[in-house]
Amino acid sequence: MKWDEGHQSANVIDRRGGGGGGRRVAGIGIVGTIIVLLLARFTGIDVTPLLGGGAGEGTPLPPESDADRKLKEFVSFVLDDVQATWHTVLGTQYRDAKMVLFTDAVETRCGHADSGVGPFYCGGDQQVYIDLRFYRMLDERFGAPGDFAQAYVIAHEIGHHVQHLQGVFGPLRERASGDEERQLSIRQELQADCYAGVWAYHSQRKQLLEEGDLEEGLRAAAAIGDDTLQRRATGHVEPESWTHGSSAQRVKWFRRGFERGQVAACDTLAASD
Repeated sequence: MKWDEGHQSANVIDRRGGGGGGRRVAGIGIVGTIIVLLLARFTGIDVTPLLGGGAGEGTPLPPESDADRKLKEFVSFVLDDVQATWHTVLGTQYRDAKMVLFTDAVETRCGHADSGVGPFYCGGDQQVYIDLRFYRMLDERFGAPGDFAQAYVIAHEIGHHVQHLQGVFGPLRERASGDEERQLSIRQELQADCYAGVWAYHSQRKQLLEEGDLEEGLRAAAAIGDDTLQRRATGHVEPESWTHGSSAQRVKWFRRGFERGQVAACDTLAASD
């Protein structure tokens, strides 16, 4: 993916090296269910060590390496590019979200979260949260390397911000319970995938995409499907417990957004499947 090295975003808040205690987060995360509801539920594994953590809660990290600095510049560029796309698509209806970089643990208006939750969006403060070491896990544990796979994660979480501004899923999920609430969760996640595809469509038109980028995004979407994660964790699949959608569904909706480039193409509430 083509991007401007040295980019600094005014919407990135760097809290790396901090931590804290408190109640657990209730926000939406692209891998929150992957980690908390799947791996923890089926295997009891705490994935925080897999993120490469060595610093304790609240312990300052060593000086930033060149790789860390470059990654921060990359996510800053992607964040600004994704939000510029939504300003173009939605006009004055869109308001910027912030992205918080943290290490190990962070306090949000949705509660306390640690790195094991994965990247997530909190509607209470309209901020995306990510421990950048998650990208190591995306590559090494889920087999989805590449800068465009990393960009897809951010675009998906900003997709949740777009949903928050639209105000559709929140009221529906507040009134739902049981299987209905779970089905709404799946449709909400798939729509965020589709919105990530809408951004990718516009990035391609700006000639930011390089050969193989789309495949990286599709590979990342497939790697975090509920069926793939359940099979990896337990050796079998339980569709009745899905909350994010199957690999095929996630690929389908990301590709749909990429091919059509329009919000109207992402109406997962109206989709029969």
